[in-house]
Amino acid sequence: MFSVRIRNMMELEKMVTTPSQTSVSDAAQLMASARVGAVMVVDSEKLVGIFTERDAVFRVIAPGLEPRTTNLADVMTPSPLTVDPERSFGFALQLMHEHGFRHVPVVENDRPVGIVSARDALDPEMEDFICEAQRREGIR
Repeated sequence: MFSVRIRNMMELEKMVTTPSQTSVSDAAQLMASARVGAVMVVDSEKLVGIFTERDAVFRVIAPGLEPRTTNLADVMTPSPLTVDPERSFGFALQLMHEHGFRHVPVVENDRPVGIVSARDALDPEMEDFICEAQRREGIR
């Protein structure tokens, strides 16, 4: 599983993007409806930041900011580390471990194409999907 290319395991339906001027409240609603823990912040089709559940707690709730009037641009992690979809999932996990975060945007040609999270390593359905993807690659 850890040697599988990120491209083969990304779940595109879990990729949520929104502009930097989105309010924290609206971003939280997007995250809740998609059942994801992070949203990629995109302006002019380029990744400019990432906003996570932890950002909501530590950068918005704890300091007492108002979620309806606070924009993501003010509380996101700007210019996050990213991975190329051709890198291995193990590389992404190592990056997360070394830097202490749980989500890594996947970027190709300066545009976000997906996201991987530490949770992906624990998902048994993902393991089945990866095995099938590897089997199919062997057929070609």
